Amino acid sequence: MKIGYKLAAEAFGPAELVRQAVLAEQAGFDFVEISDHFHPWLDNQGHSPFAWTVLGAIAARTERIELATGVTCPTIRYHPAIIAQAAATLALLSDGRFTLGVGSGERLNEHVVGRGYPAVAERHELLREALEIIRLLWRGGYRSYEGKHLRLEDARVFDLPDELPPIAVAVSGKASTAIAAELGDALFATDPDPEIVPQYRAAGGSGPGYAEVPLAWAPDEHTAAQAALETTRWALTGWKVMSELPNPVNFDAATGTVREEDILEHFACGSDPERHVAVAQPYVDAGFDRLVMMNSGPDPDGFIDFYRRELDSRMRQLRPSGA
Repeated sequence: MKIGYKLAAEAFGPAELVRQAVLAEQAGFDFVEISDHFHPWLDNQGHSPFAWTVLGAIAARTERIELATGVTCPTIRYHPAIIAQAAATLALLSDGRFTLGVGSGERLNEHVVGRGYPAVAERHELLREALEIIRLLWRGGYRSYEGKHLRLEDARVFDLPDELPPIAVAVSGKASTAIAAELGDALFATDPDPEIVPQYRAAGGSGPGYAEVPLAWAPDEHTAAQAALETTRWALTGWKVMSELPNPVNFDAATGTVREEDILEHFACGSDPERHVAVAQPYVDAGFDRLVMMNSGPDPDGFIDFYRRELDSRMRQLRPSGA
């Protein structure tokens, strides 16, 4: 079991994200995972720095903690050749501490370059081709590729690490799980769906499973829940909504009826460590072994200290129920 800390790039500026990553390393987290957005989910989150620049700064400021994107879409806003180059560079700068998390993206971030946002079947085709291009470039030498959607012309990534970064593929169903098993080294999910990891194993996948655990720390439950309601209520919309809405104003409208009671049901709110462990347990039962603490509370320093004092040993001792 490895435990990670979610760097919420929609909620904090770049210098603050680097500072939190340094604190996370000091607190004993195994890795940090950063969202790669162009827009925040909600305007009141107020931020969306370039994740790759932030990761480079974190690599320079830390020594042990692993780094991951959670996740990058390598198909529309970026061409996969750029991501192949960026990931290889970051692996070198971090001395092999980087994992490339990829997914099929959200309209929120991808429509901004004016190329549209395709239906889900085409997004899966794009993701497959993107991973094929990244793998091809990581073999070294000049490479070309002619796909249904994506092309590569006589390109080479010159700076490649001796050990290539693992690729974790975001999954939500059988189609994406098959891509993760075939072209990835790990899987990434946001829901404790008990079918995902078995599907991944059945398709031949053998890598670890990353999952984000929704938490909100504050000294009292109400303060924590109100903070999550203000900035993170978008998480309750479900993936079909999260992937399709184009701008923060749309997420604001779509979540206008979310109540504090809904937040309390979904998130571990407050300072009771047993509640936080209870929310994490279904992810362990579902087979995930890389748990990402996604704190939506108002005080990141307080949460990191709470994790160090109260949660670290409890989270590491989690085992599937009945095991």
